[in-house]
Amino acid sequence: MSDMQFTALRAIMVQEILAHAQFAREQIGKDQLDRAVIDALGRVPRHDFVPAQLREYAYADSPLPIGYGKTISQPFIVALMTDLLEMRPSDRVLEVGTGLGYQAAILAELAAQIFTVEIVEELFEEASARLKRLGYKNVELKRGDGHYGWPEHGPFDKIIVTAAPELVPPPLLVQLKSGGRMVIPAGISDAQQLMLVTKDESGRTSIREILPVRFSVFELGEREA
Repeated sequence: MSDMQFTALRAIMVQEILAHAQFAREQIGKDQLDRAVIDALGRVPRHDFVPAQLREYAYADSPLPIGYGKTISQPFIVALMTDLLEMRPSDRVLEVGTGLGYQAAILAELAAQIFTVEIVEELFEEASARLKRLGYKNVELKRGDGHYGWPEHGPFDKIIVTAAPELVPPPLLVQLKSGGRMVIPAGISDAQQLMLVTKDESGRTSIREILPVRFSVFELGEREA
């Protein structure tokens, strides 16, 4: 496909995300997603973050396999999770589960610095190469177990987790700043919920369930993406 065709498909994807958000407005608590988030999805070439054989399907509003039993998330879910973070240009953000780097690229369009952790070596190498090739200089990657976050760079204004533990990992709560927000899927494999975790200025956390989801599962020491 040509760049022009990919651009046209990306525009269609954005319209599908907007329609999906309208349909889910009661669950997400708002009529539409933040315009800056939508514009970021309209800029980032999703086809550069999927396996070569799946590029023609890159803009379908569905998850796609990226190898190692992992997927790149559905575009609507990427948009929703990013929107729930309420990103600011000055934010320092931790992402757990880099995959091939698409979510990190979206975050990099909206925040000052992205720190992203991936445990699968092959995905880590692929994401590093893809993000570098596309010129994302505000993304720092690490190969490691995302359950523990990245304490050397914490605390973080925002944290996003792209795999589902049964419970929110305590190290991530510790690394979330007061006033910060974390978006994470959690629960047993057939009963996961996308959750918004907020921490007030006194350090007290609260959790709100947003909607049912289905993510790759990770536990301590297991792979996440």
